[in-house]
Amino acid sequence: MSISKFSSNIARVGALSAALLAPVVAFAQEAAPAAAAAPAFTMDKGDNTWMLVSSALVLLMTIPGLALFYGGLVRAKNMLSVLMQVFMITAVVALIWVTYGYSLAFTDGGSLNSFVGGFSKAFLAGVNTSSLAETFSKGVAIPEYTFIVFQMTFACITPGLIVGAFAERIKFSAVMLFVVLWVTFIYFPMAHMVWFWGGPSSYTSPAGLIFSYGAIDFAGGTVVHINAGIAGLVGAIMLGKRTGYKKEIMAPHSMTLTMVGASLLWVGWFGFNAGSNLEANAYASLAMINTFVATAAAAVSWCIVESFARGKASMLGAASGAVAGLVAVTPAAGFAGPMGSIVLGLIVSPVCYFFVDVVKNKFNYDDSLDVFGVHCIGGIIGALGTGILVNPALGGAGIVDYSTADFAASYAGTATQVLAQAKGVLTTLLWSGIGSAILYKIVDVIIGLRVSVEAEREGLDLATHGEAAYHA
Repeated sequence: MSISKFSSNIARVGALSAALLAPVVAFAQEAAPAAAAAPAFTMDKGDNTWMLVSSALVLLMTIPGLALFYGGLVRAKNMLSVLMQVFMITAVVALIWVTYGYSLAFTDGGSLNSFVGGFSKAFLAGVNTSSLAETFSKGVAIPEYTFIVFQMTFACITPGLIVGAFAERIKFSAVMLFVVLWVTFIYFPMAHMVWFWGGPSSYTSPAGLIFSYGAIDFAGGTVVHINAGIAGLVGAIMLGKRTGYKKEIMAPHSMTLTMVGASLLWVGWFGFNAGSNLEANAYASLAMINTFVATAAAAVSWCIVESFARGKASMLGAASGAVAGLVAVTPAAGFAGPMGSIVLGLIVSPVCYFFVDVVKNKFNYDDSLDVFGVHCIGGIIGALGTGILVNPALGGAGIVDYSTADFAASYAGTATQVLAQAKGVLTTLLWSGIGSAILYKIVDVIIGLRVSVEAEREGLDLATHGEAAYHA
């Protein structure tokens, strides 16, 4: 793709970031063309079983995994507020997903198909126990309901990640309104741009913008982590610092719960990454072992860096390193080899540590739980690293070339693939960064973003929810 064409695409992304905020644009899409006759698919009960289990594992990541991980990191007076935010985001987004989110993410969007889908499957129209979704093998499918549920868990956890950036100071009502707007205008289009294509049986059909770049994202480095991470940074800056930031002690109130939450994230992430293969085959096994070893390497790496920088390795550092490794391996899980994944894990922790410990202090923004430093930066390292580690010469699996008769694996070359990955990263940063800023402003105008200083000092548990996480 030429530089001029890429620049044109980026300009279109920036313009549509704002345009998508007007509901009339989404509803004014041209009707999707009539679907061609579906090819004959076969469905394996083992694949379906694995995908149902994977869906449950991803839900486990969110509630209670993410909720406990974040909850342990805040002060005791705000523990319940974080639990409530993550729990209710899961419930609300699940309803939005089956109402119109799945349709916007995974159907043809007509004239806007590069950016977002249409409403042909709103309210799950046309989906039944006989409808199937093709996997990454030609003619192999899983029940469409299974695919919907699996992708629903991704839609639920992604906005949940954002709340860590502005924890302890945002209104509960503001969180919920922002999430409704954010998944509608940011997440669903991002999922469409990265993951929407015709499938192996119709690989020449129009695809989402980032997919058309040739960028690869196995399980959501761009869609989930960079997307949520940059939205979190924008939110942290727009809300401002917590009252007493850098003047009062704001240490985590329970590293025990944070360790439990991080461990649940690690376990659930096997469904997140290995489940993204959509089949119970050797590529799922590859994604699972990569998720294991990259995470282990990142936890070790963070503790080594911390030992040199601070003299002691901490449980917080080990947990942060593990999450950074999970984030980095997400886009690479089914593409890299195990040794390459270990290298990715070893590299990501020092970079994330630098952003958490140095960059955040240098620019003095209050990203409460380091959503940007771990998820966005870790996602960028993973996305770019995937472009290198997918190379079969480095033990990678290669990229399936669906234009060949036998769907052979290929690799376009490091420069070509890394450039495609960089385009995907830049598009995600622009789409989510610009769009999120607009949405935060809309929410602020309508109901306000921050709680009062008095409520913040009292703690959001009592001030917002009228109950406490703990009783003496």
